Amino acid sequence: MEKDLFGNDKNHDLAGLLKRFFGYESFRPLQEEAMREALAGNDTFVLMPTGGGKSLCYQLPALAKCGLTIVVSPLIALMKDQVDALEEAGVSATYLNSTLSAAESRERLAKLYNGEYRLLYVAPERLVLPEMLERLAEWQPGLIAIDEAHCISEWGHDFRPEYRQIATLRGRFPETPVMALTATATDRVRQDIVSQLQLRNPSRFVASFNRGNLTYRVVARSQPLNQILDVAKRHDGESGIIYCASRNATERLAKRLSEQGLRCAAYHAGLDAATRSKNQEAFIRDEIQIVCATIAFGMGIDKPDVRFVIHHDLPKNIEGYYQETGRAGRDGLPAECVLLFNASDVAKQFGFIEEKTDEQEQRVARDLLQQMVHYAETRDCRRRTLLAYFSETFADENCGGCDNCLDPKETFDGTVAAQKFLACLYRIRERSGFGFGLNHVVEVLTGANTEAIRKWGHDQVSTYGIGDEFGRDEWKVIGRELMRLGLSQLTSGRMSVVELTQAGRDWLGSREPIELTRPTVAKPKSSAARSRSERAGEIQCDEILFQRLRELRMELAAKRGLPAYMIFGDVALREMARDCPTTLEAFSLTSGVGEKKQAEYGEQFISEIAAYLAEKE
Repeated sequence: MEKDLFGNDKNHDLAGLLKRFFGYESFRPLQEEAMREALAGNDTFVLMPTGGGKSLCYQLPALAKCGLTIVVSPLIALMKDQVDALEEAGVSATYLNSTLSAAESRERLAKLYNGEYRLLYVAPERLVLPEMLERLAEWQPGLIAIDEAHCISEWGHDFRPEYRQIATLRGRFPETPVMALTATATDRVRQDIVSQLQLRNPSRFVASFNRGNLTYRVVARSQPLNQILDVAKRHDGESGIIYCASRNATERLAKRLSEQGLRCAAYHAGLDAATRSKNQEAFIRDEIQIVCATIAFGMGIDKPDVRFVIHHDLPKNIEGYYQETGRAGRDGLPAECVLLFNASDVAKQFGFIEEKTDEQEQRVARDLLQQMVHYAETRDCRRRTLLAYFSETFADENCGGCDNCLDPKETFDGTVAAQKFLACLYRIRERSGFGFGLNHVVEVLTGANTEAIRKWGHDQVSTYGIGDEFGRDEWKVIGRELMRLGLSQLTSGRMSVVELTQAGRDWLGSREPIELTRPTVAKPKSSAARSRSERAGEIQCDEILFQRLRELRMELAAKRGLPAYMIFGDVALREMARDCPTTLEAFSLTSGVGEKKQAEYGEQFISEIAAYLAEKE
């Protein structure tokens, strides 16, 4: 049988190579087809979900033919992990990046010139340097694989300008086939990838986005530490990732979880490289259970047994969310993905978008965020919503693996609420001649006394103050659902506003009944005479115990000469009066209880709670 220089069969026995180097008996869907197209010298576009085996699509062809395969990779950690895994499998691979010393780089370059490597991983900005391009011309690569190819598209969730330079390779190596790979991309991003990389009539392989082993849940964020601990307890000793919006949040949360006895560490771009590497390695080696991270963590992490992924804050877009949740259950075993959602995140994210100076960037970011909010607030099947975003149809009526299918959201007759909201849009425009943002519309509905309302005379319109049956956050949820239903819309541009659509005008004329999702941020007010506990942020608790704790707080504050709120705020006392902690460990879970306050006041408060419970018995 004819062999190539590396001892492989020239007829490309892919199944044999798969078993020999990677130990698998069979290919996953579309893998072999993509490999054979690349081996035939054709450009290919490969879209497979995280854990779907897309890396194998270029790794195996590199073993099946002579020459060097170049792999463009965006992260140093990704390069090292994949090279280490390949070397463990007996594949000769290397990488060139800034972590190498001059001597190490020279040694690897010498081996590259000697043809000793099958795969070379390199970052896009290094790849297009003149000296590297000269070397590539000498090595004449047999395949160029662009991993994380969505980074080349401004419509992608992780756009990186340096990826745009990769297109210059097409002119320099016109005969070399190019393979673009991504784990997440909409139709628009797919077209952009093909265009930007100048792929020539590529064969396209798009696997299903459905991760059947993942369960998706969205939970109203109220006591995030307790909610996270609940998930961690369900996965006692198993690995998990918690994504936070800021670096400080990752460190605070990691500290709180560590205090609860969980093996936990933070990971973000602000940490020095040694610390990041140490924490990542500890997670991969199961020396720690949980990583609290920004989105800087995870791309290319091959750990297969992550059993849960929690998003503490609202992601910026569905593509990033999908990819991050995809880091759970890569081994195919059950795992869960939990998003802690709070309406305040929406306004915060839109605020960040307004800070962008480029209008096109603003428009793209706003559209992507709107779709993410729709996912978080929809009452439809989460799986169906995710797959629809990627232009895939999920036919089953009930997926059996998301909160909306397992425990359907409550709905209500929203006809009157919709009429009020849409009529308010109409009256505001009628009065001013132009539209306003969602926050302003809600303030008009709820009768707020703001400078903007007085300036534009919106306290004089007929819809001013007619929405007192709901709180502001609830009206925002209702307003966003009406946008999803197409009855109103958020305009594009630097200062986006909410406006009636023609469908909304037609509906106002017909006033047909409409069913809306019950807002989950709080329960609707039944009247102006709401209970005291409801006014205090919906924390239901034992009111008698709450008063006793207030008295204790006052005594302690008086002894120390401090304002009472400096001891504990009312929110903390209400949580105590609701949860009734009688141990220091349970007490420490209360909002506002730090290490120092626990040490100073814990015994007194749990003693008061225990005494009250004994009397109540």
